[in-house]
Amino acid sequence: MDALDFLQFEADLSSPGVITAYDELPLWSAMFGLLLLDEVPLSGVEAALDVGCGTGFPLIELAERLGPHARVHGVDLWSSALKRAAEKVESRHTPGVTLHEASAVTMPFADGVFDLIVSNLGVNNFEDRTAALHECRRVAKAGATIALTTNLRGHMQEFYTVFDEVLAKAGDNEARQRLRHHVDHRASVAEVRELLERGGFAVNRVVERAARMRFASGTALFNHHFMKLGFLDGWKQVVRAREAEMFQRLQRRLDEVARQNGELSLTIPMAYVEGMAA
Repeated sequence: MDALDFLQFEADLSSPGVITAYDELPLWSAMFGLLLLDEVPLSGVEAALDVGCGTGFPLIELAERLGPHARVHGVDLWSSALKRAAEKVESRHTPGVTLHEASAVTMPFADGVFDLIVSNLGVNNFEDRTAALHECRRVAKAGATIALTTNLRGHMQEFYTVFDEVLAKAGDNEARQRLRHHVDHRASVAEVRELLERGGFAVNRVVERAARMRFASGTALFNHHFMKLGFLDGWKQVVRAREAEMFQRLQRRLDEVARQNGELSLTIPMAYVEGMAA
């Protein structure tokens, strides 16, 4: 295997094989989804909504924890993922779940329907975050709970510190600027709070945690399927024309760090942010 084979990775997100592989890689969403399931209020919920439900986590788990009396809806634009979610609902015989192929900014519900709205990492992927939160407020009952999880600025800081070091040694200041933009686009708790408040929700609780992802080497990191699926394209946009050269340097430096420390450990800061529909 060539050391840079991972750069040839391309994912067809409509492919059943890719969907199956995605669905068998729950680690990333599970870290955040378990935080959500640990904190989200469950009592008295009759109608719940998961915005950006993907292949069904934590949608299906939430439905089963709420019990058969609750109606739970999932919304996503990713049709192939919804098909996989439907297969799981059917195989698990989970009652009360309905899936909708729709945008977060134009959801197919009447005003004031839901007691509980959740989104596990969805706020990171909404095309228009402000419009999506306004739409969530429209479909929420007065006093309804909204519960979001998100990764925060400082995400995988150990990796990005080495990335910046490699770019600095190469004298590529334009790439360093692109890297800073790539890192800084992630949210802070204050920004999520402001987003929710602009959308018509009053934030009443924030829970922060940190997780770790551990790798034996930089080589292992770059060949990890989820890293390729979730992050590789963004990293390529940072280095652009010098792709092979810069990734080779970066991989070697990460391998050195792993040898020095006995592993490559990346910090994943997480936040659960809960609000109430005003």
